[in-house]
Amino acid sequence: MELSGYRELWRAHGVMSLLVASLLARLPMLATMVPIAFLAKDASGSFRWAGVVAGAYSIGTAIAGPVWSRAADRRGPRGVLLVTGLAWSVALLAIALLPAGLHRLLPALAVIAGALVPPVMQTLRAAWPRVVQGPALRTAYSVDATAQELLFMVGPMLGATAVSVASPRLGVLLAAAMSAVFIWWYALRQPEPVAHDHHARVTTRELLWHRYRLPLILSFGLWVMSFNGISLGIVAFADEHGQRLIAGIFEAVWAFGSLVGGAVAGALPGRRTSYLWRRAALVSFGMLLCVFATWSPVSLGIALMVSGLTLAPAIGALYERLGALTPDVARTEVFGWMGSAAMGGAAIGAAVSGAVIEGFGVRYVWLLAAVLAGLSMVLLLRVPPESVAPVRAELAGGGLLGEGA
Repeated sequence: MELSGYRELWRAHGVMSLLVASLLARLPMLATMVPIAFLAKDASGSFRWAGVVAGAYSIGTAIAGPVWSRAADRRGPRGVLLVTGLAWSVALLAIALLPAGLHRLLPALAVIAGALVPPVMQTLRAAWPRVVQGPALRTAYSVDATAQELLFMVGPMLGATAVSVASPRLGVLLAAAMSAVFIWWYALRQPEPVAHDHHARVTTRELLWHRYRLPLILSFGLWVMSFNGISLGIVAFADEHGQRLIAGIFEAVWAFGSLVGGAVAGALPGRRTSYLWRRAALVSFGMLLCVFATWSPVSLGIALMVSGLTLAPAIGALYERLGALTPDVARTEVFGWMGSAAMGGAAIGAAVSGAVIEGFGVRYVWLLAAVLAGLSMVLLLRVPPESVAPVRAELAGGGLLGEGA
């Protein structure tokens, strides 16, 4: 293990401010859904209605994400971030100030708000190859994936705190205020876009129907499907044992394992050829380990820690491969499609895992997750390793039926 990647990342001009700004810009996105869910429940008296509102928000995000990402590639990320950041804040403000008697309008407002979510994560992942190279690039993607785990712990907690201390409306207003400030700051930190030839643009079909990019996007969707299933399994396990508090502890342990794994992966020298399918195999093994650890809370907690160690390194490597195998002219858009795959995977994962828990039992959620990760490993078998530089033609439009497919 060595720290050269971290040192180069620290020394690169503007990198740390870009990273910090992106973390702050992502924070209100993860702090929003808890207050909105409680706002919908309080107004309607039903958690089912809260689920409808949350689903509407996710649909808006999944549909509009690639659109904003493509606009960022063509027109530059700064303007797109400023416009969507301001519009998203206004949409959240409308949700927060909606009278309780008009709660039936919440799904429509949620679709609009979801469609206006700024492409912060997409623009960040597209920006990394423009500002760092070599070992620092791998470290940047690893730090990005690790920081995302931290945000998943802090963001919802911040939203829940606002709901508990004050009210759901204040929680949504807080998210709106944070987004207006933090996304503006992040937009100003964007590196200058690379000048692109008009004829070098890649169509959406060329971008997605590619022998390397499509398996990467589908694999990420499968991973998120399995992650959401595990989160539901953790809740069900805690409920079965009559200790609902341990659900939060398990989530924290799982996330902490991912933080440690990501930090270690970012420090690895990376001199050997790195195949992504091997990391997917480790993810599958970690989930399979949990299947045999559901006999007690302690054993499952240990297994979740081990499983978590594999997550951030695999996700960071997938980010790196997708970025490297996509031309700069379409890199933001491809990460937008990856986000849409994640939203779809999350919805399917929750629904299927709920049926598995009801029909077979909690432990089989982890078996399902291991199978999904194993399927992603098969999809990734032909994705070239990090040390292989793909030819320019393959980057731009090499289809699934192209040469060597």
